[in-house]
Amino acid sequence: MADQLQLEDSWKSRLSDEFNASYMQDLKKFIVQQINAGKVIYPQGSEYFFALNMTPFEDVKVVILGQDPYHGQNQAHGLCFSVKPGVPIPPSLVNIYKEFESDIGIKQPNHGYLSSWASQGVLMLNSVLTVEDGKAGSHRNRGWEQFTDKIIDLIATEKEGVVFVLWGSYAQKKGAFIDRNKHLIINSPHPSPLSAYRGFFGSKPFSQINGYLRQQLKPEINWQLPSTPSTLLS
Repeated sequence: MADQLQLEDSWKSRLSDEFNASYMQDLKKFIVQQINAGKVIYPQGSEYFFALNMTPFEDVKVVILGQDPYHGQNQAHGLCFSVKPGVPIPPSLVNIYKEFESDIGIKQPNHGYLSSWASQGVLMLNSVLTVEDGKAGSHRNRGWEQFTDKIIDLIATEKEGVVFVLWGSYAQKKGAFIDRNKHLIINSPHPSPLSAYRGFFGSKPFSQINGYLRQQLKPEINWQLPSTPSTLLS
């Protein structure tokens, strides 16, 4: 599984003990069993840690916390809320785009590939990093949550002035231990169509993030997504 895959050095040095822990060994066995049983797992193995590989520990300025990967074909690729180029934009991401257009006046893009945010220091981390095709939440309570709790704890403990974006009750519970005196916490309802009108719309997270980064004398995030490169559509 993942411990055999290449992991960015700053994360590898901090997480090596986790890969040797019994819960991660059990998780590895579970995923191998699922694959051997013919189950289709998303994202593909080389993308389990795409969020970490895109955003080294030293570069993390913002953490957006999701729940588990999209469970449809060709959607998940290791960044929460993001989908691969050429894949229809999921409803929650449509609402995220509506909010940043309202908040900071950015035109909504025609794709859902959010890697440019990750490359600027936005760690787009799901709580659970794998899922079975067509079965939402199917890999919960297998060990991923403990692993991603460790990632959040490392950031919250070792860094200062990070923005944690916690959309929905699940993310808010997972981030409840973060020290509000060291970091900015942005809480709001989830951008899902089921809850976006209960307070996500109008919450202005993007301007809040950049305002806080300015206060911290850190570069702001350019939320404008580039046009989808044709090479990514192949």
